[in-house]
Amino acid sequence: VAKDLGLLMPELRDRGVHILDKGRTQYFAVHGKTGHLVTAERIDREQLCESVQQCVLRCELIVEGEM
Repeated sequence: VAKDLGLLMPELRDRGVHILDKGRTQYFAVHGKTGHLVTAERIDREQLCESVQQCVLRCELIVEGEM
């Protein structure tokens, strides 16, 4: 995420990056030392998408301040 946004890690932390998932469970997070998008919770495909052949989890990345 940091690389894709063209930010260094201190900038990424200072800007207050937030990841919003739909639903109550937060499945994704930004790793504080590497800036990588990582899974924050176990993702159980059978539980989330049991009746759907193609399973998609959507999330939004919000970066505070001007880019």
